[in-house]
Amino acid sequence: MTAVFVEEGPDKGAIWHFGEPNKEQRALAEGKAWADLSHLSVIAISGDDRLKWLHDLTTQYLIDFGAGIWLSAMVLDPQGHVEYQFNVVDDGTTSYLVMDPHFVEGLSTYLNKMRFMLRVEVRDATSEFGVMRAPGVANEIGGPFALVPRAELDEMKEAFNSTAMQVGTWALDAERVAAGRPRHGIDTDFKTIPNELGVLNGAVHMNKGCYRGQETVAKIYNLGKPPRRLVMLHLDGHAVVMPPTGTPVMNGETQVGFLGTVARHHELGPIALAIVKRNTPVDAQLMVEGVAASQQIIVEA
Repeated sequence: MTAVFVEEGPDKGAIWHFGEPNKEQRALAEGKAWADLSHLSVIAISGDDRLKWLHDLTTQYLIDFGAGIWLSAMVLDPQGHVEYQFNVVDDGTTSYLVMDPHFVEGLSTYLNKMRFMLRVEVRDATSEFGVMRAPGVANEIGGPFALVPRAELDEMKEAFNSTAMQVGTWALDAERVAAGRPRHGIDTDFKTIPNELGVLNGAVHMNKGCYRGQETVAKIYNLGKPPRRLVMLHLDGHAVVMPPTGTPVMNGETQVGFLGTVARHHELGPIALAIVKRNTPVDAQLMVEGVAASQQIIVEA
């Protein structure tokens, strides 16, 4: 197999595919695939107060967080906009936050500012640990995942290769888009609130105490609808080149949203995530840089 690498974006340097992306996707869907995600960053948080502290700062319920469990969580700004998105796992003594590399500095700075007198320590542990997408059928956050000491990565890869096929980010993105799982910074913008993304009662726990931005989330959940919503777009497959992330989504002459992750799925064909205005008719024939697109609902209008 000849690996083709991602040349730009948050996955730069990771393996994109091995020349047979459809075969890789089928193996992933069957739970017979693994992927090297060691390009992602890891923040380690130790100390006796870490779980209560993370519970208070994030959108996730972490008071009685068990060891070895993976969850998705967010940090919002005071107005309820998504600032950071990450997966979190705890080993009984330390919590690990896994995220895209370009967010690690900002999140580390924020967390250190919020330590006060609590028994928590924050460090960048990217040089210590790598992340693997382990064999197995995807769950709601795209796992199963494994957090592996970097000194043991080669040994783990050999173990995975003995039972499963290695795949790249092409297959992972296709799986994620088909499942309607947004990725912060690609499928979101500075105005995005969790209510638009279909993450309530997932990355955002709806029965927990206060956290920054909760008022906005609760108010819109209880009293109204978000101004926009995440949809999956089925794109006309006749186009040789798909429009890039950020391309305006048009309904006639009116821009109604923007394009997020674009993927070619082994069964669904060209698909993408997009944020569109809530009042965009579900049956509207949309256009993205000359490519026709129809909507599949993720978040109810």
